Formats: sequence, structure tokens, C-alpha cells
Amino acid sequence: MPSKKKTPFQRPQVAVLTARLDEPRRFIQVVAGPRQVGKSTLVQQATQALAVPVRHASADEPTLRGADWIAQQWEAARLSIAGPAGAVLVLDEIQKIPGWSETVKRLWDEDTRARRPLKVVLLGSAPLLIAQGLTESLAGRFETIAVSHWSLAEMRAAFGWSLDEYVFYGGYPGAAPLIAEPERWARYVLDSLIETSISRDVLLLTRVDKPALLRRLFELACRYSGQVLSYTKMLGQLQDAGNTTTLAHYLELLAGAGMVCGLPKYAGDVARSRGSSPKLQVLNTALMTTASGYSLNEARADREFWGRLVESAVGAHLANASMRGECTLYYWRERNHEVDFIVQAGRRLTAIEVKSGRAPQAHPGTAAFAQAFKPQRSLLVGGDGIALEDFLMQPVAHWVAAA
Repeated sequence: MPSKKKTPFQRPQVAVLTARLDEPRRFIQVVAGPRQVGKSTLVQQATQALAVPVRHASADEPTLRGADWIAQQWEAARLSIAGPAGAVLVLDEIQKIPGWSETVKRLWDEDTRARRPLKVVLLGSAPLLIAQGLTESLAGRFETIAVSHWSLAEMRAAFGWSLDEYVFYGGYPGAAPLIAEPERWARYVLDSLIETSISRDVLLLTRVDKPALLRRLFELACRYSGQVLSYTKMLGQLQDAGNTTTLAHYLELLAGAGMVCGLPKYAGDVARSRGSSPKLQVLNTALMTTASGYSLNEARADREFWGRLVESAVGAHLANASMRGECTLYYWRERNHEVDFIVQAGRRLTAIEVKSGRAPQAHPGTAAFAQAFKPQRSLLVGGDGIALEDFLMQPVAHWVAAA
């Protein structure tokens, strides 16, 4: 008897995009997220079952294309329309094209006036740059589908990964088949993911006066993920004559590329939060382990490193939910009291403490935060609290939503 062909894994965003493409033409669909998280595959899965012509085109070339390329692809898609059901145009890596948003606005508005049933999907690997173009030119004409790094639940469903494999290797589906050859896996992450993201999604598209400083800042953020570091201390570590404003800007660019971010301190006041020292956080633990040079077994044997890796895995789970707009993420510290993560979802506050070993009975940081800010929920992950695996297997909304 022939074996059943395994159905390819689909992320939840596939169903969202499919449903929107089934509706009458209303908005441009923008699928934005970091490199190598499956955006193109997701769009392909959503469009392959459509009963209308679909045109895919990508601007992801080493040399930048011009705005006339968008017009050419758009016209070809218009010509494929054969009836009232229309057609779909998919433009990948759209942020690579200078002035892309003005061209898209002009062509979309032409179709709206002509009542042309052409639906449009835009993909981009630099969410920050995509957002700039959308707000500048396309206000009211688009809706976004945010795509972040893969969760433990997704990597387990697609590849059968254990908890320790996920904590160490992170959530890059393209690199998953290589973990049996750790050196090959690490080289792929370094060359195809890290270097490509920095050189093509940050340096190629944004003015960066000190590219070497940006690269060293990325390495520092990976090495110190889970730790609070003032910008002044960072400058000392980086041995650069730059200034704290430049560092804050570069950290924002790296966050926009879905690599690392700096979490602000929770202060109950936006201005005070912005002026705080950031807590460095990788958005995918693969970025941390690749830089460490450890194998999985070596990482597990180093209890201090594994503890930081576990905390970074929890932080990445929360930070990716924040990047998708589901919540806002902070840390909290006052004198010698600290809480690892503060999650704000609507008006609800949740304090989260992470322990990789046996947790102490008392949690003075959580108690001090609770007294000052009255969070709706305080959680302990690991130790004698919620099992790390249980926490990472559930979406963040499960832990921070109203009971």
C-alpha cells in the first residue's frame, strides 16, 4: 500500500491570508517579518488553491530594482484578469525598491478608480522599513499580517523537536534539517541568516554611518542577551567613540530586522521607560548559540550559559508576540529588586519571573513590583512554577489574557 504523503505544515497566518483573499478587493495585504520565517511559503500556500491567476515576483536581488519594475509587474497582473473574480499580484521583498510606496499607491488607486479586481499582497523582510513606507503613503489602504520567528509548538509540529533542541537551535525552519550536522547548521545561520539580514535588510536599505559598530552591537546583544546594559557601558565594551543616540538607533534597526531588541524598563510612564537602560534580548536563540561556539551538550553542561539561554527563550517567545502587536514587553528593576519580564496587554499587567533551576520560595522582586504596580497576574516559569515546556508551547495570550 503506498504511504500517505505528509501534508506540509501551515502556520496560522495561512488561514488568515486565505480568508482575506477570498473577500472582495478591499485592502492591500502586507505580510511582514524577519528573514527565513516562511513568509514566501506562507503566501504560496494561501494562493495555490485560488481559482484566479496569481503572479509572483521578487525584488530580492543583490542590486536594487527601480520603481518601473513594480509598474511592469502590476501591468502583467492586470493583463491576466479574465473575469470578475480578478487576479492576485504578489510582490516579495518590496522594501528593496526606492520609493516603492508611492508607486504602489498610484497603481492601487488607479485600479480602485477603474474598479479593476486586482488584489495585491506585499512581502517584506524588514518590518521597520515596510512600516515607514506604509505610514508615509498607503494610510487606509492596507492591513498587515505580522509573521515572527517560529514557536516551540510550530517547530515540534513541523520537525518533531524536543524542548532542549528548541531552546538551543531556536526557531528557524530553513535550518532545522541541518541540526544533525551542528557545524553546518551554525555556518548556515551565520552566512544565510545573520550576514544576509545585516547586509541586505539593514545596511543596504538604511543610512548607517558606522556599519562596523552596528555589527559589533549585534554581537554584544547576542552575548549579553537577558542582561540589562546601559548604553554607556555598551560603548565601553564596543570601544567606539560613538554616542548613545547612535547605539539606540542601531538597536532599533536590528529589532526592525527581527534579530535583537532592547527591552525598556517598566515605569508606568512612557517617557521614563524610553530613557531607561535596555535589557538586551535575542528574538531567536539560534543567534545566541551560534555565537557561543557550544554544541547542545556543551551548552547544557554550562549551567550559567544554559540558564541565560532558557531566560532568552522565554524572552524571545514574549518579544515575538510583542513584535506581532499582541502586547508590550518590558523588564523591571528597582535597587536590588528585579522582575525578568513585564507584559502589558491592553490594561492588564503580568509579571513573569524565569528560573532555570530550583527556584527559591520567596520572590522579592515580584513582591516589590506587585506592591508598586498591582499586576493582574504574577507567573513563575521554571523551578517550582509553570514548566518551561508548558509555557513555550502555549501562545503568550494564553498566559496574559483575562481568566
